Order: sequence, then C-alpha cells, then structure tokens
Amino acid sequence: MVDYVAANGLTDLQLRPLATAVGASPRSLLYHFTSKEGLILAILRQAAERQRALFERLPNAESYAETVRAAWAIMSAPKNAAIFRLFFEIYGLALQDRSRFPGFFERAVDGWLAYLEAPALRDGYGRHDARAIATVLLCGYRGFLLDLCATGDRKRISRAVDIWTAMLDAIPAPEVKRS
Repeated sequence: MVDYVAANGLTDLQLRPLATAVGASPRSLLYHFTSKEGLILAILRQAAERQRALFERLPNAESYAETVRAAWAIMSAPKNAAIFRLFFEIYGLALQDRSRFPGFFERAVDGWLAYLEAPALRDGYGRHDARAIATVLLCGYRGFLLDLCATGDRKRISRAVDIWTAMLDAIPAPEVKRS
C-alpha cells in the first residue's frame, strides 16, 4: 500500500484503484482499517517505519559529518524519492488540518528529535545541546530532501550537503562537567 500511495499521492487517493493495486476489495480494506482515514494512518505508520529503517542501515562513523553523509547518500537515493514525496505531501496536509492525522507531528518531529539526539547524549552533550544538534540534523535533512523533491537538482544540493556536513564538523565538543 505504501508503494502505491507513494507513487500516486494521497490527496486524490481512491479506495478502488488502491484495492486493485494490492489485490483486495475496497470493502475488505474498509473492514480491516475501519475507515479511509484509518487506512491512511496505517500507511503513514508503514512509511515512517521505512524511513526509520533507512537510518538503521547506517554504518558506525567517527563523526557527525560522516554519519550525515552516509544518511544523506541513503535518503537521497532515487529509489527513496517517492517515500519522501509522500512524507512532504502528508506534512503539508497535516499543517492544513492537524486533526486529520492525529499524532503525526509528534512522530514526525518529536520522535525523530529523540532518535537523533540519543547519540549526542551518549557522546556527553547535555540535553539542551543534544536537542539543538538533533534539530540541526532534522531540519537539514528535511530541507535538502524537500529541495531535492521539488527541483531534482542533485548536483547543487549535493554540494550544499557537503558544505553543511563540513559545518557539522565544527560542532563544539561537549563540555566536561567537573564535580
């Protein structure tokens, strides 16, 4: 279902073509997911799992910049473009009507911030700095991905990512607290 919706979009989603694509009937989809919105929420969860799985494949790296470069290479791969277009479509729809996708922003923002700040906390950064580092990473990834989805200008954006990752190397080391 995620592949179908990622390829065809969510705005004009109709049950009959989706059901045909996944080898089901519209009635069975509604029975299983209770409503079209329930179906969409299930698709959102599956799409989020796919995004998180991209990060799980990252190699252990020596620096934030190396980790970010590896993450960017995976996320910006052409085979992942549809899932990020879907993410941005949902983000826009959720901004228009927050009640339509309950919990979306908590998962899309707070969940990812917690995920991205964990390594900084392990590295000795305080909670405030770890959250700030996570915010820089999340906003960077999303900004570059949104630009890539909108323009397809991989060369320009790749150069911008190179500059961004070089700037990440300048993140000050955590302050050592002395008792």
